[in-house]
Amino acid sequence: MDDYAAAAASSSGSGGAGGGGEGRRRSYWRWSKADLFPEPSFRSWGAYGAAVSATAPRLRERLLHRSTSAEELVVLRRESEHPLRRCLSWLDLALLGFGSVVGSGIFVLTGLEAREAAGPAIPLSYAAAGLSALLSSFCYAEFAAEVPSAGGSFSYLRIELGESVAFLAAANILLEALVGAAGLARSWTSYFAALIGRDPDSLRIHAPALAAGFDRLDPIAVVVLAATSSLAAAGARLTSSLNAAASVLGLAVIGFVLAAGFARADPANLSPFLPFGAQGVFRAAAVVFWSYTGFDMVATMAEETRDPARDIPLGLVASMSAITAVYCAMSLALVMLQRYDRLDPDAAYAVAFASVGMGWARYVVAAGALKGMTTGLLVGALGQARYTTQIARAHMIPPFFALVHPRTRTPVHATILVTACSAGVAFFSSLDVLASVSSISTLFIFMLLALALLVRRYYVRDATPAPALRKLSLLLALIVGSSVALSAYWNSSHSDRWAGYAVLVPLWLASTLALAVLVPQQRAPKVWGVPLVPWLPSLSIAMNLFLMGSLGYAAYIRFAICTAVMVVYYGLFALHATYDMAHQVDKFAESKDDEGVGDGDPDVLPRN
Repeated sequence: MDDYAAAAASSSGSGGAGGGGEGRRRSYWRWSKADLFPEPSFRSWGAYGAAVSATAPRLRERLLHRSTSAEELVVLRRESEHPLRRCLSWLDLALLGFGSVVGSGIFVLTGLEAREAAGPAIPLSYAAAGLSALLSSFCYAEFAAEVPSAGGSFSYLRIELGESVAFLAAANILLEALVGAAGLARSWTSYFAALIGRDPDSLRIHAPALAAGFDRLDPIAVVVLAATSSLAAAGARLTSSLNAAASVLGLAVIGFVLAAGFARADPANLSPFLPFGAQGVFRAAAVVFWSYTGFDMVATMAEETRDPARDIPLGLVASMSAITAVYCAMSLALVMLQRYDRLDPDAAYAVAFASVGMGWARYVVAAGALKGMTTGLLVGALGQARYTTQIARAHMIPPFFALVHPRTRTPVHATILVTACSAGVAFFSSLDVLASVSSISTLFIFMLLALALLVRRYYVRDATPAPALRKLSLLLALIVGSSVALSAYWNSSHSDRWAGYAVLVPLWLASTLALAVLVPQQRAPKVWGVPLVPWLPSLSIAMNLFLMGSLGYAAYIRFAICTAVMVVYYGLFALHATYDMAHQVDKFAESKDDEGVGDGDPDVLPRN
């Protein structure tokens, strides 16, 4: 593989930000039009006008274009000029997964959702959201073991579902990353205020001229984002070591919450168990799902993992299983400690402990929450920058952001980009706005990833017979369609009638069973695979869509606005940049074919 990568780099010519850079040393801190917009379509206004006039044929060509493992793992990496450093083990990944997920969600959202949506049944909400996240982690693990790319789900979707789907996913990945980091940073400010004995909003600047939800300016969040991102840019090994050390404090706080919480628990607080009904449980699950976001960042560390085929599945599945159990136990301790309708929505654990005479415990809780948020921001900065790097390698954003620093071996430009954007969001937006936007983007991406896994198992280009492809397409459409309809019915005014469930649930079951029986799998995983295919990926699709349907109307409006902006950006920039990049890659592939490199299955790479 290394020989192939060297050949790719030497053959890159003028393609990309790194074009021609391997033959002579260039400063990493360069900033020119040629570095930001190297594609022919942007060489002049005339060239851009010609490109825009050719939008329709270019769109037809790129709409269903599918990448290959070789392109994601070898060809695109030449854009970075220097490789990322392989330095992580499965234990590093498991601890990074733990550090990225156990942040503000469990400490902030639990009290709010228990009080407003789920009641004492909030552990069931965490269990439902955790099952969905665990199923998604299985899908991530199989992809990451076989396609160990820094692009994570972006690369997987480009290979299996095509460029247009991958672009929407990439835009939502970045939206999720920016919003998630902003939410953590604002939560950091709230808990820091609590730690010093002040109101959660007291350290923010009130701006009454701005709209509600955007009128509490948070300069501390900006400083925290800048500090954690600077550490992440210094190196993956350093960040992993800091995260591992901080995990000791995190485990101690979790142990305290569970031990003290259950010691003072009153079972009478669990009655009534379902004050808002089953619908309230799933409404809360859709929101607390945000507490699980971040584990997908582990998959983006594949290029820096010593043995990704072994370490990624171990790290992902181990961390998500442990986190789900911890969340369910911590939420149960909270609602047994204090009645759900008396929980403080901003500082639930601290107030609950104070209600049983343990007011001092708020300092322990605040310290644990601050630790979780800090490590979440550290790991998030790592993952966000690597997503951005692969997206830039594909020229969906300027390839300048794909460059890897020669000394730190980290994508510093990409880190600066995502930090600046996150800081802008964190400065203005409140946590309730951020949580709903982040959840819907994450659930959408996880649904697409499960769908992509089914396509990977059941379809191989130029090998799958046409009748099998038609059956696959029909059955996937039925699985997705029945899942969407079930979610819509559950959240409609007719949700108390069983007629709809009697049709939709059997339709989903029959579609999945038909896929298992009538369509032969075309590909077996070479390293590690999701068990019970197609049942587990199909269930992941259904659960993610079900939780998406439980989110409020405002979340969909924001999601639709963001999607519309993404589509406009694609038509004006990304389409033309990726079109030019693809033609340069095609020329490179043809030259390698002439030399006898890369023959055979395009999705199979030679192993070192």
